[in-house]
Amino acid sequence: MIVVHHLEHSRSQRILWLLEELELPYEIVRYARDPMTRLAPPELKAVHPLGKSPVIVDDGVTVAESAAIMEYVLERHGNGRLRPKPGTPEWTLYVQWMHFSEGSAMLPLLLKLYVGLLGEAGAPLNWRIDSEIDNHFSFMEAHFQKHAWACGAEMTAADLQLSFPLEAGAARGGAERYPALMAYLGRLQARPAYQRALERGGPYQLLR
Repeated sequence: MIVVHHLEHSRSQRILWLLEELELPYEIVRYARDPMTRLAPPELKAVHPLGKSPVIVDDGVTVAESAAIMEYVLERHGNGRLRPKPGTPEWTLYVQWMHFSEGSAMLPLLLKLYVGLLGEAGAPLNWRIDSEIDNHFSFMEAHFQKHAWACGAEMTAADLQLSFPLEAGAARGGAERYPALMAYLGRLQARPAYQRALERGGPYQLLR
């Protein structure tokens, strides 16, 4: 059975959601953030050297990183679900969106969070960070003005992967400027499997 090492208020919520969509059995090992630093506890380093979540263990195989976990689970347990057929135009979109989520969209959102902690000392960077957030969110907005899902007519794991930067953007303000994206996020959050993952995963609220 898949074991998910699950940190509260984190990206690992997406992995619980994936497993619920696939209706796979899994166990959760829960971790709480440090109340002062908001960092993951040191116990996670015993599972994976990075000491971060999500991490899964499946039949003795340990896998970290959200997109890698999703690809591993889909390859081994997905039976063709939640990803397009390789070689199709939808597959090309799938690969792009899977990497875009963490490779492009999350960086300026993280910078906004951490630079914001500097107060006035970080103010000179705000315009650059905000322009990059707008660049990425405008790119997504244009896509979802025309498409219900990331890769075509059906939802895929790329949509699950995109949910985290969208939720982070909504938590940190300004996302209301992208109505197609917010409608898309609403469709994702309304899915029964998303709601089941919240019930099993526990607290999930991203830092502003």
